[in-house]
Amino acid sequence: MRWEGGRKSSNVEDRRGMPVRRGGVVGGGIGTLVIILLVSWFLGVDPTMLLQNVPMDSTSAPAETAPPPVPGEDPQADFATTVLAYTEDTWGAIFQASGATYEPPTLVLFSGATQSACGLGQAAMGPFYCPPDRKVYIDLDFFRDLAQRFQAPGDFAQAYVIAHEVGHHVQNLLGTSRQVQAARQRTDETEGNALSVRLELQADCYAGVWASQADQAAGILEQGDVEEGLAAATAIGDDRLQQQSRGYVTPDSFTHGSSEQRVRWFRRGLETGDPGQCDTFSSAEL
Repeated sequence: MRWEGGRKSSNVEDRRGMPVRRGGVVGGGIGTLVIILLVSWFLGVDPTMLLQNVPMDSTSAPAETAPPPVPGEDPQADFATTVLAYTEDTWGAIFQASGATYEPPTLVLFSGATQSACGLGQAAMGPFYCPPDRKVYIDLDFFRDLAQRFQAPGDFAQAYVIAHEVGHHVQNLLGTSRQVQAARQRTDETEGNALSVRLELQADCYAGVWASQADQAAGILEQGDVEEGLAAATAIGDDRLQQQSRGYVTPDSFTHGSSEQRVRWFRRGLETGDPGQCDTFSSAEL
């Protein structure tokens, strides 16, 4: 991916090296958080949904400080902030074409754990978007896991992950996230999971739209980049993750979509470059 020399976004909050509170969850501290993460992993539930309902303790426990970043030797942060700038340019143009104004999210870089309006976020949760504070959270060590644990290396695979989370921000701006959340509260768990899958697949499609339009505008794609993005979409499908974690697959518990579905919708956005082609909620077949 051609990104060196690109504009870096100023909408970045670097919390690496800041004190990290431990035991910040009421009724069990870090143990409660571990339980939440385990439940979300095995049931296929988005952990941020569970964390939104967990009140935070107002008392401070002893803090733990992450190592500070080394000035001038931070290529991963440079990459992430450049990709964010590309998403700002792309979605800014798309919104402007429809007579609207794009309000970019803030990218929060953290180490280990951090507070968000959705609760306590941990690196184990992977990158996530929090609608209430309109921020994308990522521990950059996730990119190492993406390459090694999920076998999806490459800078464009990383860009796909960031673009997917920005896709959730677009859904938030358009009101889609609120509509889905309200609908989930009126349905049973199976139907609620199905709605979550459609939301996630639309974010995948939006990531493809971003890649397509950014490439047209700035020529960011190199040979092999598309394959890297498709490999990442495949690696984080619910079926793949469930098979790896527990040895069997439960489709009714999917919350992000199968590998095949994620690849299909990312490819649709990439090939069309049209956000209007990303209506997963009206599609009869995912």
